[in-house]
Amino acid sequence: MAKVDVQSERPILKSKLFLYVTEFFSGMGVMAAELGASRLLAPYFSSSQIVWTIIIGTIMIALALGALFGGRWADKDPNPDRLYLRILIAAVWIALIPLVGKYVIILVSGLLIVTVSTNFLIIAAFISCMIIFVPPLFLLGTVTPGLNKFATDSLENNASVVGRLSACNTVGSILGTFLPTFVTIPAVGTFVTFLIFSGLLLALALAYFIASRIRIVVCVVSAVVFVVSAVLSPMTGFAFWENRSAIAYEGESIYNYLQVKNLSDRTILSTNVLFGVQSVTMKNQGLTGMYYDTALAAPALADHARSALILGMGTGTYARQLKRYYPNMKVTGVEIDQKITDLAAEYFDEPADIPVSTYDGRAWLSAATDTYDVIMVDAYQDITIPFQMSSDEFFSMVRRHLNPGGVMVVNMNMISDGAGSINESLQATIANAFNGACRVGTTYTADVPGTTNRELFAKAPTAAERQQFATQDGACDDSQRSIGQIATISKPVTSTMYADVQADALRDSTLRRTGNEELAQYMEDVAERMTAVRDPSNDTGDRRLILTDDRAPVEVLGMKAIDQLIAQEAGPYRELLKREGIGGLLKSVQ
Repeated sequence: MAKVDVQSERPILKSKLFLYVTEFFSGMGVMAAELGASRLLAPYFSSSQIVWTIIIGTIMIALALGALFGGRWADKDPNPDRLYLRILIAAVWIALIPLVGKYVIILVSGLLIVTVSTNFLIIAAFISCMIIFVPPLFLLGTVTPGLNKFATDSLENNASVVGRLSACNTVGSILGTFLPTFVTIPAVGTFVTFLIFSGLLLALALAYFIASRIRIVVCVVSAVVFVVSAVLSPMTGFAFWENRSAIAYEGESIYNYLQVKNLSDRTILSTNVLFGVQSVTMKNQGLTGMYYDTALAAPALADHARSALILGMGTGTYARQLKRYYPNMKVTGVEIDQKITDLAAEYFDEPADIPVSTYDGRAWLSAATDTYDVIMVDAYQDITIPFQMSSDEFFSMVRRHLNPGGVMVVNMNMISDGAGSINESLQATIANAFNGACRVGTTYTADVPGTTNRELFAKAPTAAERQQFATQDGACDDSQRSIGQIATISKPVTSTMYADVQADALRDSTLRRTGNEELAQYMEDVAERMTAVRDPSNDTGDRRLILTDDRAPVEVLGMKAIDQLIAQEAGPYRELLKREGIGGLLKSVQ
């Protein structure tokens, strides 16, 4: 094929302005697709650092291959028609993601969950990204070397042209990063965001071909496919298998996918459609049947029940339970997602007298000076555990905000035990933070029946205990200690059940403070599930079990818990697949 004379045959490229515009929107499209990828995958695989690493890695693979092949193709056949055809195909592909992307993810996950025994999260997320995002971003990766070829007239201005193209790409990438996160995704959602940015790329390619009066049929077909995808794609609907009539609200915020479901006996909020419930309101007042009930042991264990702080307020389920059973308690909430707080007021009857700050829990705590009788840490969502709220430094900060004899309760919503588990590290870290400096403190766990939740209770030393176990210089303050200065536990803690000595006390304390017989009886059941925690790092000498701000591999540990959970749930289906093949498996799930 003869080389195309860009200026004579394609007048739209004569001033080179269109080339710079192309580079700008190409960079914008890449980053918008990357941000959209994180939100598309989050409801199925979480938004952990592991998933982000997979997204970034696969996109970099696509761009690197695109740059390599784009340069070769530009040298071999410097025809801008081919370049803009690749942009057209990429635009249509991205426009189809809202329509078919979620089905691809479910299909990949369904195939792998019965065939892969370890690293399911990594493999499923990687394959999903490769199928959905690598092809269009590979095509967009060919844009820069192609434009370099077309925009450069001579070696005298080559560097200047390349620099301008690079600047346009970078500026476009900046806007493609900020606009989805702060504007389009919160305002119109992930699916519409894909359509918006794919539409810009499509408009760019259509402008080129229409101005050049070529490939008109291809342009019409591409426009029709875009319109069909825009019309047929639901504006939300990540959980497409759900009963849509039960869903009262579905949308997105800067941080989360959000779904409010109105059931016959309760209203629930989910921020991850595949794994459980984030908040719940019972239509008949009383116990929820969820982990919040077990967590109500905290004010009964504390020396006083006058004040509570909730880090990870959600829609205020725990706050409502505290106010129901402890009406005189002063409750304060901290929630990072303002949209969740708005939904709490609209759908969940959050009490108006509970102040809620929109802030990261640790950042709020570091600036606060008040102390509390109860502090609830409920900021963990499946594998998505904020590392800064899992470290020894964080839990030491929580302890300093507890009144003497106060209790911290942590919702660890993945039951995973044994060496190398996430719970082993969290329990070791908390036991170390609470039992270390003063050599006193009590740490217990209680699993929640019928769920994957485990509640951990850590009681700060009373004023008398602090005085009794103070060091000779009178110091019993761990505010300045480092990991290397932590004392080991000298107060023996056995693995005997807490119920042996405290079931009656917990029931009586609850009844005395609340006057509620049902709750008091339930607390007796909670006591029977309580087991004392000993810091395993003291037994093994392995300080690596203790999570710190410098080293807290919570994503990797959480991934192991996911594998463990999948192994338990998918094991029978894997055996069926081995015995009867795919036919037997399909028959069993019909």
